[in-house]
Amino acid sequence: MKRSPKAKPALFEKLVVKIAKKWVAGYSIQDAMKSAREANARNMSAIINYLGEHYASLQEIDASVKEYIAILDEMEKLRINGSISPKLTQVGLEKDYDLCLTNTMRIIDHARKLNRFVWLDMESSRYLEDTIGIYLTLLKRYQKTGLAFQAYLKEGSVHLMHILEHGGKVRLVKGAYREDSGIVFRSKSTVDKNYRKLMQMLFEYGNDFAIATHDDKIINDAVRLSKKHHKNFEFQMLKGIRDELKPALIKKGFTLAEYIPYGRQIVPYSVRRIKEKPSNMLLLARSIF
Repeated sequence: MKRSPKAKPALFEKLVVKIAKKWVAGYSIQDAMKSAREANARNMSAIINYLGEHYASLQEIDASVKEYIAILDEMEKLRINGSISPKLTQVGLEKDYDLCLTNTMRIIDHARKLNRFVWLDMESSRYLEDTIGIYLTLLKRYQKTGLAFQAYLKEGSVHLMHILEHGGKVRLVKGAYREDSGIVFRSKSTVDKNYRKLMQMLFEYGNDFAIATHDDKIINDAVRLSKKHHKNFEFQMLKGIRDELKPALIKKGFTLAEYIPYGRQIVPYSVRRIKEKPSNMLLLARSIF
């Protein structure tokens, strides 16, 4: 008897959702708030990300803006210690630069009323210039705004210095999109080497930045740099990953934030994290076992 062609995708989706429950809060704002409160109870702040990207529909774009405003209101209502982290292609960048800037300002202005920090997620390299441009414009409007920056970018040091010269606040990540080898470093060793180079720049020239990694060696390097350069910074890690390490860093006196995604786009988000960076699956297995 032949299997239905729909059986495999359905089974795969169930498997992915089951795995993703470790690093995704759930489908609703309430699920995200529950995870955020758990993070706060473990002496970590929460960074809430509503899953979704590459929206071209005005209806979807407006709904994303309203969702982030609702997240901010709910965090305030529940007295959650945390921030939000939208993607610009959720709020119009895929469609129009000015539309995206206007929509992001709506979110920023609401965050400013509540004195909440906003991180902007970085996406694939084709959005790099526009994302930096929008971020620096928003930074003039509200200082409690930061930008994720990817260490796998070959021209990363030039862009990072430009951001730091404008007083920008950076969350340094390795990068998780599948990109052309002419634009990004592809091997783990070269990405790690560039991450350390950019991290050194942050400790020397930046402040109020974030080291977002689960890598023991890089974390240890950051700890050493923090003893030499007394800067305000925090470690950031994904919900459900390296849970055995988080309390150890907090006990040593370091600030730590947990990145908490939620929403209906669990499957495409999780598949991308697994496919484009298989080491995420190893990290997950390590955390589970």
